[in-house]
Amino acid sequence: MGSEAVLLEMKNIVMKFPGVIALHDVHFNLVHGEIHALLGENGAGKSTLIKVLTGINKRNAGTILLEGKEISPKSPLEAQKLGISTVYQEVNLCPHLSVAENIFIGREPMKGLAIDWARMNQDAETLLGKFDLHLDVTQPLDTYSIAVQQMIAIVRAVDIEAKVLILDEPTSSLTSVEVEKLFETMRKLKNAGIGIIFVTHFLDQVYEISDRITVLRNGEYIGTYRVEDLPKVALVSKMVGKEFDELDSVRNQPDGKTAFETTPLLQIKNAFSDSGLKNISLEIHSGNVSGLSGLLGSGRTETAQLIFGIGHLTEGEIDYRGKPMRLHSPIDAIRNGIAYCPENRKTEGIIGDLSIRENIILALQTKNGMKRPISRKEAEKIADEYIRILEIKTPSAEQLTKNLSGGNQQKVILARWLATQPDLLILDEPTRGIDVGTKAEIQKMVMDLADQGIALIYISSELDEMLRCCDTIAVLREKEKVADLAGNEINESVIMDYVAGGRK
Repeated sequence: MGSEAVLLEMKNIVMKFPGVIALHDVHFNLVHGEIHALLGENGAGKSTLIKVLTGINKRNAGTILLEGKEISPKSPLEAQKLGISTVYQEVNLCPHLSVAENIFIGREPMKGLAIDWARMNQDAETLLGKFDLHLDVTQPLDTYSIAVQQMIAIVRAVDIEAKVLILDEPTSSLTSVEVEKLFETMRKLKNAGIGIIFVTHFLDQVYEISDRITVLRNGEYIGTYRVEDLPKVALVSKMVGKEFDELDSVRNQPDGKTAFETTPLLQIKNAFSDSGLKNISLEIHSGNVSGLSGLLGSGRTETAQLIFGIGHLTEGEIDYRGKPMRLHSPIDAIRNGIAYCPENRKTEGIIGDLSIRENIILALQTKNGMKRPISRKEAEKIADEYIRILEIKTPSAEQLTKNLSGGNQQKVILARWLATQPDLLILDEPTRGIDVGTKAEIQKMVMDLADQGIALIYISSELDEMLRCCDTIAVLREKEKVADLAGNEINESVIMDYVAGGRK
């Protein structure tokens, strides 16, 4: 690390929500020129601590010192003016504004009383160039992928003169190449004396880039450790509060359910779609986990959405239960026993201002139709059942879903679709941004559902997760399927070779 002078100190922080003590007597300190990982399971209090630091949440007790001076920011803007800049787990920019506008929003270069658009666009291109991103900065942000949007958010945060840079799950949507570019930038900022708080669930990344680790559990401070003094197994144990070999209880290899003799539940034949899919053919069988692997933009999500009626065929056909199927909307898919947990739980999954109960019964009510309303008593029974089955941490089913941790929000979405009793469940990045313990729970659940006869389509950017869960894996590249793998063919080197274009 650089200078050992303390840059930021948070002492005895307490944060309460209705029915929940989110933080209790939590401590954290950051020195100049270090990358400090803040770790813990979902619900541990990491995001809440960050929101306290940046003025989103008003703490109930405790002290925050920045360079020895007590601060109490009342908004992210006030925190930013103090030198605390943040990039959150979910991209928090304005999708309909241009890339340049997003980078400079609130601090646009002016020419007289008007915005100097030419200078702003040029400055944006220069900044992005430092990250080897060469984009049309005049295009709306939402024309670019989530991964690119994440990088733009980081560029914006870095450009603001910051003493403290908070990166909350910044690599969740990035490829390995983009992660390495981000790490290069983080190292440069560290050498310039900036203190970086790094929140992630990728433990390998923690050990690659971080100097120290602070662990929270259930809203309480567990300890702060130098990376070299804390083996990974010991770290996981501190995070979950028990001896826990990361995914020991999850099978290490597919169990061989690959010799399909039955008619597939769903079959895609030479499909082209309005989202750019090209000549995709797949077979999905009941009782099996079928993986879709590939880089971001390879067509994984587009394939899932095609099956769920979001995208539409331009050529080819889809057979379901042995008959041709044409879906006009997701409602058609739901009524055919197809469920889809989307990649972005914030914008496409939960409705934060509804209760857990209301979120869970949404899809079932859609499946039933408005002429068959679900009674309050029945809804409460369904919600309580899935809260118990999935171990959703909440004081009651009436808790607003936005008050839950990310992992528990993910469980609410899973509960919503399981309540419809689907024949085919599509999971797009179901463990993105959640802790190792909840990841293991979800992976076990996936295989239990397959054992019950449900067909599952599984998409994950974490290759080891795919290897553990999937019976077959279709590899996609540039929106075409390049391989079907099963049994002993399913291994990391083969998949990566296909992804990189080394095999035909």
